Amino acid sequence: MARYTGPKTKIARKFGEAIFGDDKSFEKRNYPPGQHGLAKKRGKKSEYAVQLMEKQKAKYSYGILEKQFRNLYEKAAATKGVTGEVLLQLCESRLDNVVFRMGIAPSRRAARQIVSHRHITVNGEVVNIPSYILKAGDKVAVREKSKSLEAITNSLSNSAHVYEWITWNNDTKEGTFVSVPARIQIPENIKEQLIVELYNK
Repeated sequence: MARYTGPKTKIARKFGEAIFGDDKSFEKRNYPPGQHGLAKKRGKKSEYAVQLMEKQKAKYSYGILEKQFRNLYEKAAATKGVTGEVLLQLCESRLDNVVFRMGIAPSRRAARQIVSHRHITVNGEVVNIPSYILKAGDKVAVREKSKSLEAITNSLSNSAHVYEWITWNNDTKEGTFVSVPARIQIPENIKEQLIVELYNK
């Protein structure tokens, strides 16, 4: 499936925050792209524009295209609970996101590639679908023959993030998706209610 492969810094500048992680280029130019990026914007954004921007930020953050994102929203809307929170929980439960959270890959883009190239197993079986939705208790591990891959070992050695809803054993290179994270445990700066309002129009 097609993915956005353009300049990450340009997108980050559009939203005014480093949504793809640490970005030295963004730190130097943390204003909107274009020749008028530094100029003060005139006029207030419409409600629709604000909602659309929030949806785009979520899609770019998790690396999900419109059709998949819409499907996740519809699944969230049909599930008990607060729709916006459930939507983010579904995004966090994707295999590529969990591989990223566990530190196996330095970014979600890299995590998708690692999963697609069959380096990851779920409950002992190779899964090469980045959008695979994990369930509480699922075991995620680096495939035996992939444990010495330089990209994976480098990422794990530089990983310092700890999440309450994930466990990771660096010796066995295996972790557990303990539970679906509560909204307060999801660090993304996304106003999910705006996305719900957009889809409900």
